[in-house]
Amino acid sequence: MNLDGFSAAHLGGHRTVTGSCHLVRLRGLHLLVDCGLAQGGDSVLPMDQWPVPPSRIDYVLLTHAHLDHVGRLPDLLDAGFRGEILATHATKALLAPMLEDALGFTHRSRERSRKLLDLLDELSWGFEYGETFHLKKGVKFRLGRAGHILGSAFVRLQWGDAPCSAVFSGDLGACGTPLLPDPDPPEPCRLLFLESTYGDRLHEDRKARADRLGRALVHALADGGKVFVPAFALGRTQELLYELDRLFSEPRLKEAFPELQGAGRPPVFIDSPLGLRITDIYASLGQFWDREARDLLRRGDHPLHFEGLYGVRDHRDHLHLVDSPGPAVVVAGSGMCTGGRVVDHLAKGLDDPRNDVLFVGYQAAGTPGRDILRYGERPDGYAVLDGRRVPIRARVRALGGYSAHADRSDLLRWVESMGEKPGKIRLIHGEDAARRALGRELERRGYSCEA
Repeated sequence: MNLDGFSAAHLGGHRTVTGSCHLVRLRGLHLLVDCGLAQGGDSVLPMDQWPVPPSRIDYVLLTHAHLDHVGRLPDLLDAGFRGEILATHATKALLAPMLEDALGFTHRSRERSRKLLDLLDELSWGFEYGETFHLKKGVKFRLGRAGHILGSAFVRLQWGDAPCSAVFSGDLGACGTPLLPDPDPPEPCRLLFLESTYGDRLHEDRKARADRLGRALVHALADGGKVFVPAFALGRTQELLYELDRLFSEPRLKEAFPELQGAGRPPVFIDSPLGLRITDIYASLGQFWDREARDLLRRGDHPLHFEGLYGVRDHRDHLHLVDSPGPAVVVAGSGMCTGGRVVDHLAKGLDDPRNDVLFVGYQAAGTPGRDILRYGERPDGYAVLDGRRVPIRARVRALGGYSAHADRSDLLRWVESMGEKPGKIRLIHGEDAARRALGRELERRGYSCEA
């Protein structure tokens, strides 16, 4: 896509959901929008095949701190990048813990990882939402709220006298997400690069999702089993804590689910050192919460803490929890079951019919999470975890209202809030079926769209 000296090449995350990395060449500048890891069966272009060497990249603009958008930053630094990394203040605060955890799973020594994190901090800058900032050669950028996770943003680039402009949506969230303000409406632009993760489907009603979570927990815990919730340390874990707090403290929900109250209340374990660390950061960044969460905090009801919530930091305590009987709710990473402590829980408990697995986020093709969802209802269903074939006898279900991604109606509403139609929309960050379905609907509404 080329316009007035602007060109964009997709180095990852074009026709896949993970691995987002988009190279912009503009007025002699080279910019990356995100630099993420591929997950599951997705792939990215190796850095030695990039059309511009990493050492010649001037800026990296980050949309948010999930690893499929920032996870290759250490590789970028290793390859010689010494430009500037630009993000919101909250995203900058979340980068170090996210990447420190990820570096622990690489071949790098502890000393090399520490040096990379120090360099990352030296090159990173935090910015406010809505303010215009000047780069070189007359290029400006602005970050708008995306409503996906804390600190998430869409990126607007502007240049020239007209002026020309391009917007990268990043990952958009739906309205009504706990803790987060709704996405900002975008200004008109010539080019729009739009995510399409859920471009072919609609989520369940988000307003009733606490009720659905309550019903699922009551049903799941009736036989004394465990409820395993694979959840990303960043975003989904904090949303779940918020909703669980509502189940245990909001009068209407307490009355609706008496089984979850009082002495019979099930313990909730956050079995994720990174999830606990991120939750502490979320708690320290209350100025970025939505009004409802801030009001709760002012009334003394902290939305990320409640009675019966336990953090599991030590590995010995983790192993003890794996072997402990239910009832209990266990929230553990990783969100797609590709690694982390949830794998131990599932390897031990997936073949027990008293247990339940609740998926609250997207499961990419090729991940164990996708396989558990796909084969969970088959009598001979199984999943491969750490090289072991584990029968699936636990009950498996997905709570769609918990997706951090906008669905088709949210995406369409966001585009239409622009006021004027963009000159061109290119759909990225989605599997083939989702991109094509969203593209057809956009074209039906009169948009020029490339899927």
